Amino acid sequence: MIKTLVCLSAVAGALAVLSVPARAEEARPAAPAAEADGGGRGLDLVVTARRREESAETVPLAMTVVGTDSLTRTYTVNTAGLSQLVPTLNYSSPNPRNTSYTIRGLGSSVLAISSANDGLEPGVGYYVDQVYHARNATAAFDFADVDQVEVLRGPQGTLFGKNTTAGVIQVTTRAPEFVFGANAEVSAGNAGFLQAKASVTGPLVDDTLAFRLSGQDSKRGGVIYNTRLGRWQNGVETRTLRGQLLFRSGADFSFRLIGDWADFRGECCTQVYVRVAPTLKPAAQQYAALAAGQNYTVPSTNPYDRLTDIDARLNVATSEGGVSGIAEWHAGSATLTSVSAWRFWNWMVDNDRDYSGLAIQTTQRIPSRHDQFSQELRIASNGKQRLEYVGGLYFLTQKITGRPTSIYGPLATYWLLAPSATRTSALLDGYGSVGDTRFTAETIGVFGEVTWHLLPRLAATGGLRNTYESKDGSYLSVTSGGLAGTTALANDQQSILRAQSYTASVSDGSLSGRANLAWTLRDGVMAYVSYAKAAKSGGINMSGLPVDSTGAPVQGTAVVRPERNTTWEAGLKTQLLNKALTFNIDAYHVAVTDYQANVVDTVAPAALRAYLANIPKVVVKGVEIDAALALGTRFTLRAAGSWAHGRYADYPKGPCPIEQIGSGTASCNLTGKALSGLPEWSGSLGGQYAAPLPLAGHSGSLVLNADVSARTSTYADASASAYMIIAGYSVVNASIGWRGERVEIDLFARNLFNRNYMQNLTAQTGNSGLIVGTPGDPRIIGVTLRMHT
Repeated sequence: MIKTLVCLSAVAGALAVLSVPARAEEARPAAPAAEADGGGRGLDLVVTARRREESAETVPLAMTVVGTDSLTRTYTVNTAGLSQLVPTLNYSSPNPRNTSYTIRGLGSSVLAISSANDGLEPGVGYYVDQVYHARNATAAFDFADVDQVEVLRGPQGTLFGKNTTAGVIQVTTRAPEFVFGANAEVSAGNAGFLQAKASVTGPLVDDTLAFRLSGQDSKRGGVIYNTRLGRWQNGVETRTLRGQLLFRSGADFSFRLIGDWADFRGECCTQVYVRVAPTLKPAAQQYAALAAGQNYTVPSTNPYDRLTDIDARLNVATSEGGVSGIAEWHAGSATLTSVSAWRFWNWMVDNDRDYSGLAIQTTQRIPSRHDQFSQELRIASNGKQRLEYVGGLYFLTQKITGRPTSIYGPLATYWLLAPSATRTSALLDGYGSVGDTRFTAETIGVFGEVTWHLLPRLAATGGLRNTYESKDGSYLSVTSGGLAGTTALANDQQSILRAQSYTASVSDGSLSGRANLAWTLRDGVMAYVSYAKAAKSGGINMSGLPVDSTGAPVQGTAVVRPERNTTWEAGLKTQLLNKALTFNIDAYHVAVTDYQANVVDTVAPAALRAYLANIPKVVVKGVEIDAALALGTRFTLRAAGSWAHGRYADYPKGPCPIEQIGSGTASCNLTGKALSGLPEWSGSLGGQYAAPLPLAGHSGSLVLNADVSARTSTYADASASAYMIIAGYSVVNASIGWRGERVEIDLFARNLFNRNYMQNLTAQTGNSGLIVGTPGDPRIIGVTLRMHT
């Protein structure tokens, strides 16, 4: 890390003194909901939400756009930080594999560290430079040299390669340029925070071939202290590298070749004691009695002391990357686009799943490898026409393999089973399982959308998508170790980890569509209403099957049904006061049948894994706003807010909350309960003030930036447990600095007031009643030096 900082600093210093004319930092106008130009007027941002370039304020759908300036000023380096700027985006990541992001509460409900399931299809499409990323885990990596991020709400399958039922996160990185330019940035702060970024671009062959090379290296020390081992844990180190070539042949043809790699590693990710919930189990099998029986006390019952005493190995090592090629041919009134990509994701981890200093579980890991190849062909109209259109073909193939391993220790029998003369500590000591999982999927999609300008101020849009998907999965888990003996002992062991072997396949086709009517009431004011139907294909459980009351696997849960989404939406987009004020508002109603979600098996004593299941019906409705105001030439404000009401409209056989779990509990009626992971109220407010301040004869400005994000309480899992509630919180970030023509220095603070809040909650293995969680990052204060040409 130190070598990287030194090298990048040296490069930055050399670049800063080159006699090259200064270039504009922004290649595009600024986002109305997130940016403002130096002249004080809010400007339209060019977006590709409908796969063709157009002003964000003329696109009749709900979106939030965050440009590069806001990403830089707010120190937003990943999707987790992006969720603080975009209230409708909810993000959870107890570790990178278990990353979950939802829009309007819908998408993929991986909220706990035990919830990973390779058979779960994302409901929110995550795209980087037009390439779909099939694994949620890739959104945990840091952004690299990003130009802008578009968060599109609602179904987008008639426009994007992969059918998506909840929305799209579209990340666009900076492209190579034919004028030399370079940027470098170094930051340092408390908690061992170090970060370095650099990028350089320019021509290799005048007007024909250009390059861009960018990288980032970040490190933050541990924020949870292990009293047993005497060291800090939950520290992370990330690296990203991206190289690009841009070939142009005249004004009509271009080909962009992109190669990227990212790495995330650290002694991460553990959780801390939060609280204990009472259960319906016998008192001797609840946490208080179990801990007392071992004279065990946690290092602290205050989670914000950030103390743990876990005794098993803790480690995360994950990487992702790939190569893509984007060819564009402007053929008169239309543009033909081809996007080809191969991507990979590697995962290796060691967890302590009992989250305590007791030797209950000694090993837990799921090494995984994912590969995908995608090809998309599109044709889209250019410019304003009476009939505007986009259509395409999409193909995706993916494969993911895993080798899950679980091994128990000498206290497993005591903690998970009622000990007896035959149930000694040797029963489960060393008992474990090793698995082999393989999942493959293929997607073929045909999509198109047409906008017909019926009148100069009235436009109708219609789109269709036909998708065919096939999936195959195999799961094998073999158990060994522990005390061998009678059938009764074997049954006791199998109640904790059961050897399983099964294969499953699913294939289905679906037709989805969208209709939209947009009316421009007058210049700068547009109203729209839309209706959309979308589908997500059936899935396969890839983490083992739940068991019935006799301990037998429930074979009928191997496959889950397709999920179907119906969305109504109406909105108003306005730009007033000579574009100084932008105010957008929309209201929506979403009904999802057979919603695919991860639920926890509350019957098995260990309750190690979540499994996929269909929730009969989920309904979400709400109102959202995005706004920006430029006051004169120095002061800008941006705001976004959301009210959402999400409920399980029909869920008669859901997982029981931990306080209702007993030895024979099977299911609970959750109909009418709130959807997990969705705050009723959420919002963000930010502002920037810039005042001229020359220094040492150099022109520049004093720049102050501050933003606050807040959200109300949410359920941390699908069971709607009163003990699994994440309290509402607000976080303030701020910076102050001097911005010159080529040099900039900032003093920044993340979580300025050191607000205590929880990111996620998990019930301990065995349902003893122990609830653990991951505290949000503490305050980090540091300084940043930026240089650019």
